[in-house]
Amino acid sequence: MPATSELVIVDDRLLIEELLFGLAKGNDVALCTTFYWYYRACRAAVLGAGGHLSGPFQELDNDEQEQAILSLLELRNDIELPDSRPTVPRMAQIAKRHPRLNLLNLEAVAVGQLTGATVWLSAEAAGGVLPDVLDQEGVTWKTVRIVTD
Repeated sequence: MPATSELVIVDDRLLIEELLFGLAKGNDVALCTTFYWYYRACRAAVLGAGGHLSGPFQELDNDEQEQAILSLLELRNDIELPDSRPTVPRMAQIAKRHPRLNLLNLEAVAVGQLTGATVWLSAEAAGGVLPDVLDQEGVTWKTVRIVTD
C-alpha cells in the first residue's frame, strides 16, 4: 500500500459494502476493521436475517452470494485487523471513562486511538452512541453514506 494512503477503520456495514461492491474505489485509503465488526459482518453473511447487515447478500443470486460469503470468511490481506495486545488494555482504559459502552464500541474507539485512523461509520452506526464517544476520546470519524442504484 502506498505510504500516502490514509488509514480508515470501516464498520461492519461498510466492510460488507467494500467486499461486495468496492466502497473504497477511487479513494486513496488503506482499510482496517475491528474484530467485532468483522465478526458481525461474517455472522450476517452466514446466518442472514434481512437486516441492514445481511440485506445486501439477499440481493445477490446464489452463486454471487456464495462468493460474497467466502470473501468475508477469507478476508482480503489488504484489509487490516488490529493487534489485540495493545487494543485490549486500551479498551479497559476507555471502559473506565465510559462504563456503559459495549465491546463493539470500546474496540472501535481503542483501535481509532491506537492507529490514529479515521473511523468511517455507516449511517446506521452514526446514529448511535459511538460518534459522541469518539468525539470525547479524540478520534476522528465521518459518516459514509452507501449509494444504492
